[in-house]
Amino acid sequence: MEQHDWKIALFFVPCGKSRGNFLESRDSPSRTWPEIAFWIRLGCCFVFFGGLARMLQFCKAAGLFAPLLLVLSAGTMQAQGWAEKMFIQGTSHDFGIVPKGAQLLHRFSITNIYAVRMEIVQVQSGCGCVSAVASKRFLEPRETATIDVSMDGKRFDGAKNVGVRVTVGPEFVSSAELKVMATSRADLVFNPGRIVFPPQANGASLTQTADMEYAGNFPLEVREVVVNQVPVEATFKQLYREPGRVGYQVSATLKTDGPPGAFKDTIFLKTNDPTLPLVSLLVEGNVESTISITPQKLALGGVTQGDLLTRRVVIRAQKPFQILAVDGTGQGVELAGELSAQPASVQTVALKIQIPGPGEFRREIRIRTSLQEAPLVLAIDGMAAP
Repeated sequence: MEQHDWKIALFFVPCGKSRGNFLESRDSPSRTWPEIAFWIRLGCCFVFFGGLARMLQFCKAAGLFAPLLLVLSAGTMQAQGWAEKMFIQGTSHDFGIVPKGAQLLHRFSITNIYAVRMEIVQVQSGCGCVSAVASKRFLEPRETATIDVSMDGKRFDGAKNVGVRVTVGPEFVSSAELKVMATSRADLVFNPGRIVFPPQANGASLTQTADMEYAGNFPLEVREVVVNQVPVEATFKQLYREPGRVGYQVSATLKTDGPPGAFKDTIFLKTNDPTLPLVSLLVEGNVESTISITPQKLALGGVTQGDLLTRRVVIRAQKPFQILAVDGTGQGVELAGELSAQPASVQTVALKIQIPGPGEFRREIRIRTSLQEAPLVLAIDGMAAP
């Protein structure tokens, strides 16, 4: 059950009096919270001996009818589970039939649909075969993050259904229950259960492999490898085929022009088995950038509309480079000076920022350099008052 202080219910229930004035009315003397708690606990005894109707009559006579309704409404709000409404795309995922030993991943999207900042207080799995982590701890209004749920196919046989509880708060606390399901096939095995690349410098090429073995009567064949957002090139080959057995090897090679940063996603093997048309294989690694930007985000905070601000970012690399262009300027963001034409291992970009109107301000600037095709991304946000 979600944790609620019953006094917090006052925040959710509309009434014509403030919290302080709520304790005083023309019909009852001023009461303190301990006094109200005492009378409500005493009134609760009437539920056991005389039913709810007698308790309501008692509380009304004691001037505690409204606080009692708030206590009851707090329980109703707990049952509603307002945190679940933040998972707009759903709270369950079925991996289907998977090979024994496969490492599975699904990202649940979570969006702060409320008008206040939210914190992901806790993410708790109901089984040791499942781990879960939030991509961000704090969510501003309308901001989206993910709950990344990983399932270890080595640690269960047959069908498995696991819950993951996500608690959001901290002032008003609610929880959402996520569910992941999978069925492990003992006749189909991955070794290892995923492909992992050690940290590599941007532009480096490395190949890793995983073997898939099948033992059964069906003449299993792998027809194709499907790569989605993973920065690798993947191929497969048949290692052997015997009566009742077949083995394949999947090779994944890092793209030399892949974007820097950590990645973790799934590639798929298409098969001729109608009960298992797609076999998922997790691929993860980290491409270390040869160039960095500091800071990665310009948080302007609260400013006044029309104020002219100057901010600088520093770009560092392991060898000299040039800044080719700065894209995304205009509408309140302009360069404060000319870009240097001389190659250097450290470059500075100065920006003039003038928020044109009141309210929330969000921009994204992309800085292109001579070292890599992917631009450096600089986020800018702030809140302007009239």
